[in-house]
Amino acid sequence: MRRIYLDHAATTPTRPEVVKAMLPYFTDAFGNASSIYSYGREARGAVEEARIKVAELIGARGEEVIFTSGGTEADNYALKGVAYANERKGNHIITTSIEHHAVLEVCRFLGRRRFQITYLPVDKYGLVDPDDVKRAITDKTILISVMHANNQVGTIEPVEEIGKIAREAGVYFHIDAVQTLGHIPVDVDELKVDLLAISAHKLYGPKGVGALYVRKGTRLVSFMHGGEQEKRRRAGTENVPAIVGLGRAVELAGQEMGKEVERLAYLRDKLIKGLVEKIDHIRLNGHPTRRLPNNVNVSVDFVEGESLLLNLDLEGICASTGSACSSASLEPSHVLLALGLPAEQAHGSLRFTLGRENTEADVEQVLEVLPGIVARLRAMSPLLKTQK
Repeated sequence: MRRIYLDHAATTPTRPEVVKAMLPYFTDAFGNASSIYSYGREARGAVEEARIKVAELIGARGEEVIFTSGGTEADNYALKGVAYANERKGNHIITTSIEHHAVLEVCRFLGRRRFQITYLPVDKYGLVDPDDVKRAITDKTILISVMHANNQVGTIEPVEEIGKIAREAGVYFHIDAVQTLGHIPVDVDELKVDLLAISAHKLYGPKGVGALYVRKGTRLVSFMHGGEQEKRRRAGTENVPAIVGLGRAVELAGQEMGKEVERLAYLRDKLIKGLVEKIDHIRLNGHPTRRLPNNVNVSVDFVEGESLLLNLDLEGICASTGSACSSASLEPSHVLLALGLPAEQAHGSLRFTLGRENTEADVEQVLEVLPGIVARLRAMSPLLKTQK
């Protein structure tokens, strides 16, 4: 059976070119980047080269990039670091109701510790209104955190407009760009962001490494303490092989992004069109056009998303029902609920996220097998019987 992987928003396979770049730093070039002798200097050079590659892709300076263990740590560092560094100025943070749990859980944590959190609503497409952001700002607001694009429904947020609002108000602006970096253009000056989180394994790099961009002059308290690494901003021995992998993955993404965006958008639109034509009582979740080029999220009425997922897996097709971080949860997606979907429709969601190895034949295979799966499940569904 041919296996088709359509869950690239959850993780991506590490590219062979990335693995090749990493391998020497496990063996011959194994030095600690903090050591002053030749092995250490070799490792330090590789780390700094990767730092420059990340900075170049986002229009930043190398000194503004801090390596982390991934996107979750980067988000934690941004929110907690700004909150505790600026609490004398204010204690108010603005975010949205559809953020990744790496932001929402930090906000809940801070909300239990004297900080005030405003969770802005979104419209039926998952878009936050910049005017809502502007109205929410008070003289105590110290940070706005809005994801660049939603990991579940793929909607691209108006972060450039929000960045202008934050800049005019003198408020720090953080975005989670885990789903966008390497997939659509990201420029920290154009977006007017002060902090930006990325993760290597979402763009064909290794797991366990990411980065946080911190604009020069941003007041930030470190929350990892120990050694002098990352200019005292993030203690801990640098994961040199993984950092090298991130640098190479970013470099390749920058070289190929233009053509890949067009190719994936074509496959995405073909899949959406086919699903809508072949399956009744189905709806596209997220914005119809302002969405990531590889994201297709649909709700299929009268069936459970988990059942669809298991039956697709039997056909060799890997997809998801939402965020990988909450895949073990029986609760409906907080993102879909925020879009206004009733719980039963949120439970019937499927997310397909395409990647560089996917082809038109993969899309056609989904369109071939999924209508039959839906028909079989609906024939057994008590949800459909209650509608008759």
